Amino acid sequence: MISQHDREVLRRLVEEQAKIAALPVHAEKAELWRKLNDLEPVRPMVWLNEVCWHEMNVDDELTVQCEDPWASWIETGLRRTLYQWRHMPGDMIVDPYLSCPKVIHSTGLGLSEDVDIVRTDEASGIVSRHFHRQIVDPEDIAKIKDPVITYDQAATMARYEALNDAVGDILPVQVVGIKGQWFAPWDELIRWWGVQDAMMDLALRPQMVNDIMARLVDAYLCGLNQWVELNLLHRNDDNTRIGSGAYGYTRELPSEDHDPAHPMPKDLWGCATAQIFSEVSPAMHWEFALRHEMRWLERWGLTYYGCCEPLDIKMDILRRIPNLRKVSMSHWIDVERGAAELEDKYVFSRKPTPAVLAEDDWRPGLAREQLRSFLEKAQGCRIEIIMKDISTVRYQPQRLWEWEQIAMELARKFDPC
Repeated sequence: MISQHDREVLRRLVEEQAKIAALPVHAEKAELWRKLNDLEPVRPMVWLNEVCWHEMNVDDELTVQCEDPWASWIETGLRRTLYQWRHMPGDMIVDPYLSCPKVIHSTGLGLSEDVDIVRTDEASGIVSRHFHRQIVDPEDIAKIKDPVITYDQAATMARYEALNDAVGDILPVQVVGIKGQWFAPWDELIRWWGVQDAMMDLALRPQMVNDIMARLVDAYLCGLNQWVELNLLHRNDDNTRIGSGAYGYTRELPSEDHDPAHPMPKDLWGCATAQIFSEVSPAMHWEFALRHEMRWLERWGLTYYGCCEPLDIKMDILRRIPNLRKVSMSHWIDVERGAAELEDKYVFSRKPTPAVLAEDDWRPGLAREQLRSFLEKAQGCRIEIIMKDISTVRYQPQRLWEWEQIAMELARKFDPC
C-alpha cells in the first residue's frame, strides 16, 4: 500500500511528467533516434547518463519526501527525470507512462565479489576496489553455477495495483519485463580473478581462460533461456538504453514473425563488452572475449558492442558480428581512424571525456573545442554523443547544464541535412 502522504508526493511529480510527456517534441526526437539507428543521415544526437546525482541537488529538486522505501525509489526516478528535463535534456525522451518492473529473482552465478573499498566522497557511489581472488586454479571454474530464475507474479501485480491506484488516472502504469541485459562477462571475471592475474593468465594459462569464459557464457545463456521460457523479455526498440550508448528506436525490430505477447531475443537489441581488454591485441580480444561473446550476441536482433575500451583498432574482429549496429568509441580512440572504420555503416557511439567536468576550474571553452574537433573529424558518420561516467562536477551542477547546451548547439550546427 502507498500511504496518503506518499501518494500526494508521487501524484505531484507524475502530473509534471504527464505534461512533459504530452509535448510533441518527444515524437520528433524519437524519429531522429530512429533515423540514427537505421543509419540514415541525421544530426548528431546527444544524451547524458550515469550522472553524479549526489552532487546535483538544487533547491531541493532531488530531495526525497516519500517515507516508504519502494515509494521513495519511484520518487527518485521521477525527480531525476524531471530534473534532467529542466536542466540538461539533450535529446532525451520522456515516457507517457510509468513503468512497473516485474519482480524477478535469480540465484546468481555462484560467486560474488570479495572486495575492499576505499572512498574519497562518502556520498558518492564511485569507489576504488581491491578484489580478493576466488578463482586461482582450473578446479575453481566449478564455482560458477547456472542461475535459477523465478518470476513473482503476485508481488508484481501487488505493486502494479498499488501504483495504478495512486497515479494511474494521471499516467497509465505499464508492467515491464527485462529489456535486454548489460552483458560483460569480463567485468565479472576480474572481480573473481583479480585484474593482474587474469591478464597474466591470457599468456600463461590460455586454456584455463577459454574454459572459464565458455563456462560463464553457458551460465548467462542458461539465464536467457529461462527468461524466454518464463516470458520475461520486453521490447527495447524505444527510449531504453542500449549497451553503453543511448536509445534503441529502430524500424528493424522486432522481427517480421514476432509474437507481441511473447517477445524473443531476436526481437530485441543485445550488447556485449570487454572493457578490461583495452590494452589487449585484436587477436587476443577475439580469442579470449569476442568469440565467446558471439554465442550471446547472435541471439539478438541487433547489437551494440563496447564501452570504455578503445575499439578503433579492433573493427576487423567486430565486423564478424553479423547483427552489429552500434559501436562504442571512447575518449581513448583516434577519432579519424574510428571515423574511417565506421563510416556510415555503424553508429559511432562517442563517449567524450567527463574529465573536463572535474577540473578545479570549469572551462567551457575547452569542452566546446573538444566537441567541435571531434565533430569535424567524424563528419559523414552516424553519431550519438553520450556523456557518461560522470564521477564529479565538483558540486557545481551548472557545469553539466552548460556542457549540454554546448553539445546541443554544436549538434545542430553539424546537421548534414
